[in-house]
Amino acid sequence: MSNLPNTELVNFEALARDGDMSRRNELAQNVAALFSLTSESCSDEQMEIYDSVLHRLSEMVEAQAREFMARQLAALRRAPEQTVRRLAGDEIGVARPLLERSTILRDRDLVQIAESNGDDHRLAIAAREVLSELVTDVLVKTGSAGVQRAVAANEGASLSRAGVDRLLEASGLDEELQLALAGRGDLGEEDIAALASFASERVRVRLFSGGDAATRDDLPKAARIAAQRMSNDYWLKRYDFETAMGRVKALARGEGIDEGTLLRFIDEDRFAEVVATFSVLGDIGLEEAMHWMVRIDTDPFLVVARACGLSAETVQRLLAIGPWRHRLPDERRKQAVDRYATLNVKSARLLLDQWRGRIAC
Repeated sequence: MSNLPNTELVNFEALARDGDMSRRNELAQNVAALFSLTSESCSDEQMEIYDSVLHRLSEMVEAQAREFMARQLAALRRAPEQTVRRLAGDEIGVARPLLERSTILRDRDLVQIAESNGDDHRLAIAAREVLSELVTDVLVKTGSAGVQRAVAANEGASLSRAGVDRLLEASGLDEELQLALAGRGDLGEEDIAALASFASERVRVRLFSGGDAATRDDLPKAARIAAQRMSNDYWLKRYDFETAMGRVKALARGEGIDEGTLLRFIDEDRFAEVVATFSVLGDIGLEEAMHWMVRIDTDPFLVVARACGLSAETVQRLLAIGPWRHRLPDERRKQAVDRYATLNVKSARLLLDQWRGRIAC
């Protein structure tokens, strides 16, 4: 028996006329539960049908059923995007698990939700394991003091220069925010000096003498998070590369793929599809492309990109998508762009051919 809900079995017109809300709720929960068990084996076509059915059901059921649906979808690596986005913008009881955990939500989704909803939604976003500067800028700008504290206390949140400045300014009379900032490992010396100039005595102790016992207790957690962020696998497990490669190969057989395809996926913030496209354009394995586009050493990526003849502008944008958005400091990114300008196309192609030979062996 197929694991796909046949849409003919869901008579939405009859369901809409049915006054028994419990029947609608039960149906929505059953479909969501079924999908959570079969998500990894669904084809693209099946995913689209699930998305259509679940999205429509989400508009016909009570909050308790939508909450169940959101909990089922939140932890999945593959999930119906339209439904996830709809539930993530729902009331906070529904939205919270998705805002906190779903890797289906991209930065543009999180920014839109943060801008169009209240602090409950912003606090849930601030609790995510990883946050880009694009998202934290919006949270820090639009959120309350509580949201700002949550962002500052999140070791996985990347802060822009503007974000740090705004948090420092907001922390003047807020010792809790000062403590959160003092506990971060990514503040520059000038930022630490600025914070120390107005911080409370307790915060200055934490900044300059290693802090109290509570601070020391935080060190194993901070070390663990730092180690995770240094691991390629930590970042790669967040994406569905197999499905992305299927989509890219279908494009290649149809309209074809080129540098414009890469740019389109970059615009859509679809890192998995970017990697798959890069793999096909460079004629390298998906596994190699995955690891070469996440590691701190960008040289293998740069060689393949030069061999493919990608423009410097495209390379610069690729260096700021997916994990590199979080892992590459601005200076390392600039150095990589400068190095790309020095690479010779012929030499890059010769080196890539050598690599292909080793991979094949």
